[in-house]
Amino acid sequence: MVQPDLTAPATVTIDGQHLTLDQVIIVARGRPGEPAIVLDPAGRVNVVRAAAAVQRLIDEGVVAYGITTGFGAFKNHIIAPEQVTELQRNIVMSHAVGVGDPFDQATVRAIMLIRANTLARGHSGIRPETLELLLALLNHGIHPVIPRKGSLGASGDLAPLAHMALVLIGMGEADVTGTRLDGEAALAAAGLAPVTLAAKEGLALTNGTAVMTALGSLESWRARLLSRVADIAGCLSLEALHGTPMAFDERIHQLRPFPRQMHCAAYLREILAGSTFTRHHDPYNVQDAYTLRCIPQVHGAVRDAIAYARWVMEIELNAVTDNPLLFIDPETEATTVLSGGNFHGEPLAIAMDYLGVAMTDLGNISERRLTRLTDEASNAHALPAFLTEHGGLNSGFMITQYTAAALASENKVLAHPASVDTIPTSANVEDHVSMGLTAGLKLRQINDNVERILALELLAAAQGIDFRRRQLGQDAVLGKGTRHAYALIREHTTFIERDAVLYPAIEAVRQLVASGALVAAVNDHVTDHWHP
Repeated sequence: MVQPDLTAPATVTIDGQHLTLDQVIIVARGRPGEPAIVLDPAGRVNVVRAAAAVQRLIDEGVVAYGITTGFGAFKNHIIAPEQVTELQRNIVMSHAVGVGDPFDQATVRAIMLIRANTLARGHSGIRPETLELLLALLNHGIHPVIPRKGSLGASGDLAPLAHMALVLIGMGEADVTGTRLDGEAALAAAGLAPVTLAAKEGLALTNGTAVMTALGSLESWRARLLSRVADIAGCLSLEALHGTPMAFDERIHQLRPFPRQMHCAAYLREILAGSTFTRHHDPYNVQDAYTLRCIPQVHGAVRDAIAYARWVMEIELNAVTDNPLLFIDPETEATTVLSGGNFHGEPLAIAMDYLGVAMTDLGNISERRLTRLTDEASNAHALPAFLTEHGGLNSGFMITQYTAAALASENKVLAHPASVDTIPTSANVEDHVSMGLTAGLKLRQINDNVERILALELLAAAQGIDFRRRQLGQDAVLGKGTRHAYALIREHTTFIERDAVLYPAIEAVRQLVASGALVAAVNDHVTDHWHP
């Protein structure tokens, strides 16, 4: 679902310059046609101009990479004018070598939108009718089947984008309302016809970073949601553990003025405001363990990584990333064709690796708080061992920590950066690659695991709150934000008196995390304190 702080407009207009991360999320997670995706009229003028420039190059016999030459190591092979159309069809067919499970619908929609927006900038040489067919696929819910693996993240995402482009020429496969059809049948179901690719079009469709950017956009957005969940979970755990919010005092954080550390501390203070579960000054217990005391420092650093990744993705959304690029003098129509490397995914790969490392640590600190909730010795007997009064006969929440530890350990393996690896390709012409798509796939898996670790912490913290309420009495009050988080969790789960099958409750809380419902329940009553 689209997260609750987004409102879907009736249309999203693309021109290659103004696409936002919010719009990507809305289109990716929305239903086909809601919103409708349309090409900006001014953008269409630029697309028409570039397509005409490509035709002039062919008519004049100009040698231009990918237009009148082969690709990659075949860059010196000149293609006859009568073979130009076949060349573009061949690049799509030959490059569609992706393997593995296909991307989910939301990711495919993001890929298509981002690629279309890049082409709408008018430097790629695609014709408007081809671009508008790509938009028609989005609007009619024709989602190409795009395998996840096969991109090196340099020369763009060649293999996966080729699978997207196959459907435009009536080949490949597409998902239409849950049914997988061949490309031609999928188009026909919507009253559409395949396109015959003109010069440069096959290259323009396949040579770009849309898949990496789609993953980075979706996962950086998701990471922002998870970071807020982690703040809420940390506060609920602090209350369950009879911790003190004194470490979140504004004066402390002003002396180490990392902006997002300060924003995080402010959010925590507001979430916990009014709580009677927290500990006031105690000369015999002046400070908590790091997993509670250092939440702003750790979570704030994670916010920094999220902000950086979002900054990178927001630039890339409106970047032109194929090769070569066309530059047309608006007065004389003289055309310059320049070969470069905007398709290289290194900025994205490094950003996603960085974010993967940060999210791994967000999972680490959550797992440690869960351990403290379940370990009676670690929580100074504030809570019973493994959150059950009947230990021995009952294991309580003992094994929830095992699962969290397994997920956290898996993330540590996944956090190894993909961007430091490279294998030369295309006869050593393309001799350094980014592995950006791999970085994105790893980031997605890390986020999946963190989502579940946080769900485990929240479920355990709610159990701890119930025990603390027995100690404090029914008049005890949770914080301004945590009371709403707790209430929502308890709408979907119950206190575990004796051992029961826990995985349905874990999944119920995970869904509250993933949907954004938990954050919405809290942020309806507190200030978000999230800043770019």
